[in-house]
Amino acid sequence: MKIRTAVASATAVALAAGVGVGVGFALDREDEGHGPSGVPSTAPPTTQAPVRLANASLEVADDCDALLESYVDRGLDLVSPYGWGGGAIVMFDARASTTVAGQSTANARVPTTTRATSNESGTNVQEVGVDEPDVVKVAGDLLFRIQDNVLTTHDVAGDEPRQLSSLQLPDLHDGELLVSGDRLVVLGDRGHRHQPSGARVLVVDVSRPGTPQVVEETDYSATISAARLHGDVVRVVLDNGLPDLDFRLPHGKFSEDSAERFNRLLVRETTLADWLPTVGDEPAVDCGDVAVPTMETTLGTTTVVTFETAVVEPVTTAVATTSTASYFSPDRFYLAAGPASFGWWGTPTIDCFETCPGGDGSTELFAFALDGIDTTHVASGTVEGQVRDRWSMDHADGALRVALGATNETGNFSSVVTLRETGTTLTEIGRVDKLGVNEEIKSVRWFDTLAIVVTFRQTDPLYAIDLTDPDEPKLMGELKIPGFSEYLHPLGERRLIGVGQDADSRGMTRGAQASLFDVTDLTDPRQLDIVTYPKHSMAGAGIDPRQFTWLPDRRTALTVVSQGWRGRTGWVSVLSLQAGEISNRMVEVEYGDEVAEVRLVPLADGRVVLVTGDAVSFFDLS
Repeated sequence: MKIRTAVASATAVALAAGVGVGVGFALDREDEGHGPSGVPSTAPPTTQAPVRLANASLEVADDCDALLESYVDRGLDLVSPYGWGGGAIVMFDARASTTVAGQSTANARVPTTTRATSNESGTNVQEVGVDEPDVVKVAGDLLFRIQDNVLTTHDVAGDEPRQLSSLQLPDLHDGELLVSGDRLVVLGDRGHRHQPSGARVLVVDVSRPGTPQVVEETDYSATISAARLHGDVVRVVLDNGLPDLDFRLPHGKFSEDSAERFNRLLVRETTLADWLPTVGDEPAVDCGDVAVPTMETTLGTTTVVTFETAVVEPVTTAVATTSTASYFSPDRFYLAAGPASFGWWGTPTIDCFETCPGGDGSTELFAFALDGIDTTHVASGTVEGQVRDRWSMDHADGALRVALGATNETGNFSSVVTLRETGTTLTEIGRVDKLGVNEEIKSVRWFDTLAIVVTFRQTDPLYAIDLTDPDEPKLMGELKIPGFSEYLHPLGERRLIGVGQDADSRGMTRGAQASLFDVTDLTDPRQLDIVTYPKHSMAGAGIDPRQFTWLPDRRTALTVVSQGWRGRTGWVSVLSLQAGEISNRMVEVEYGDEVAEVRLVPLADGRVVLVTGDAVSFFDLS
């Protein structure tokens, strides 16, 4: 996998381990005290009743035969003489999604933008307390970096970074890291780089930084779509698309009717190993832990796996649908699943660091409560419109806030909708419509009681929405300027910076830009200053927010800019903010494909580590 800019069709995984009751749709079982598939477990037996489904939106099959039958029946509705989807390619994409969780404010009547976004591991994250994978992580005086299948450890306490160790990780590509205490979790693709055969998950003991040791290694017939760290609990979300079957197409004397009969037979002959993630030849999730939606959603399987890095026992749950977006707050997980739809939508991307197009119609939302290693379904609901990506959802003050794009069931505009759990139903409690008429959402940023939504077609309308009362969200004001912001970052009270593309009056993009906004008066948001970069340039944070670093003590932002399609050079843009103005200094740091790997990692002592394709060094901030 690559928690990155390109992903094959997402497939689900059950990762290793945890103690106690995990995510659950489980029915009553006679094998208490055993892990999945009856494997003896060292976990203490649970004393609580089996987890029940929250409402009628999901149901559990009576047994494995019934579960397989439900997959086959839904698959037969999709198969045609041309395979899945009647000659078109069925959309099966996975989107992980997170945004910042809210905190209560001192003055509930005033919308606020203050929200921390830093993370002690060095990664620019969207959710306080929820870490995200990256190619670089820091833990105290240690920096860990993975490049393809090589894990290196560096001491960054001295005047210059010093490499302590290098560890080869065989048959691993595009790896990324999470760090929890003395353990690293490495997630990556296995198999051929451009055609991965599944996922590889490693747990590495780094208690002796000079001699790291792999203590767990598991391969899955799946591709990872997201991973998050809550304290010392790792959650991995994966999504199985439709099985890759050897369909036959009409040709010569082999008619459409013959092709369809043959293809339908292939679907009928599938096994659960075709639909569920596997470890070896066995499904990695029990049939009783797979919930089947009762409404029409995209066929596939999304699996959530929870484990603690110090324990090795799988705790898994799955929903028999392909996710279009998934979002974690500190205590909630939301899964968005669109309706079954057809058409070629491009290669899906993990965490939607690139554009995440969606299907048409309505979106089903499933809410899960997070408590330790438990992930329990608590509510479901439906909204008309499409959830574009992980940035489009947020949970604060007990409410789910969602930015929705247009579909054939909505008007030709975007909306912000608020929902609350009422019993076991996600119930809509408020909305603001007619944002960006005839335009598409380019970026969303959620704050404690404020949402900033950017849409674009020819100009960049920036909308400020008051969420002080979730039951009555209000559009306060808008700002229309050329270009658009692909990534928005809070800079403290009443300020935010947008990184994206400049554009002319016709909507033709000209190159990267960075804009400073003032939202002190929400009825009149203002652009205070702007930095434009060379023609055809691209801002890395617009694709991957991990290429943006904010240094609040210095009032300085660091972001990666490249020459885009016209060149191979990458710079660090040092944006210094003072008195409502931005000054820019460009530092050339990398070339070619490795520009995408550039990271600027802040340390606790105020220094910043520059990681490029070939080196780990300290970045000169002067």
